[in-house]
Amino acid sequence: MNRVLVVDDEPQIVRALVINLRARKYEVDSAHDGATALRLAAARHPDVIVLDLGLPDMDGVEVIRGLRGWTRVPIIVLSARQASDEKVEALDAGADDYVTKPFGMDELLARLRAAFRRATPGGPEDGAATVETESFTVDLAAKKVNRDGVDVRLTPTEWHLLEVLVRNTGRLVSQKQLLQEVWGPSYGTESNYLRVYTAQLRRKLEADPAHPRHFITEPGMGYRFEK
Repeated sequence: MNRVLVVDDEPQIVRALVINLRARKYEVDSAHDGATALRLAAARHPDVIVLDLGLPDMDGVEVIRGLRGWTRVPIIVLSARQASDEKVEALDAGADDYVTKPFGMDELLARLRAAFRRATPGGPEDGAATVETESFTVDLAAKKVNRDGVDVRLTPTEWHLLEVLVRNTGRLVSQKQLLQEVWGPSYGTESNYLRVYTAQLRRKLEADPAHPRHFITEPGMGYRFEK
């Protein structure tokens, strides 16, 4: 049975969606804010997410980015925002489709069926939401790192670099890819940025930063994260 996560702070919309989806034999979870949505996505592994952008605790685009840190689950945005730049922002962040409110239930259900067809057979090939090593744990859904029972404070850039490496555990990530994913498409040769921020991650997370076990440098090529 296919599972849908509905994320919206308008109770009447959630109720209408839940009734219609369950009537069509979907399993449905619902969340009224972004934090709950991220937790439920990690715990319940929905096959499709229907997401409002105007949430009480964070913007829906932040939720999309948080999800895209660890999952490729199809995301259908359901929002009253109709400006083209806001649609572009949501799609660029990783949304797969965009439906504006007010909406027709038949249209939304058709888009939902299309999202299921586009999804990887058997569900998206997601990585684990939590990655554990001997000394620290990375929670990609909650965007937190815990070392020896204590939360580690990372800067946004440190987190972004860590996230890219952890998403590619065991695989070499080139310097150019890291620079463009963390700093932007106009970057590609500033290898000193990577040296500085990788050193900071090692100091915060490695037991012996001088002899790293988890953040491995492949000279002249890139970096690799090992559990």
